[in-house]
Amino acid sequence: MSPVVQIEYCTQCRWLPRAAWLAQELLTTFEAELTELSLKPGTGGVFVVRVDDEVVWDRREQGFPEPTAVKQAVRDRVAPGRSLGHSDKPSQEQK
Repeated sequence: MSPVVQIEYCTQCRWLPRAAWLAQELLTTFEAELTELSLKPGTGGVFVVRVDDEVVWDRREQGFPEPTAVKQAVRDRVAPGRSLGHSDKPSQEQK
């Protein structure tokens, strides 16, 4: 079964536009790999991205994500080894 991505965002903070924009970025990048991408309203300053219930980004620990960082975290779970093109940054070992 293909992976499911969930973006939980804070309604009190009005982060729906940010969550929707990130959802669009992920759907555009992984349209063939994902079964579903959902937006989950939350409260208390939450902004968490999950792949199959595994947290890959949490604003409280990592700050607000750049789309490239989230794409890389999602890619590592849904399509390991796949290049993200120019937005992929080589790791220290590859330099």
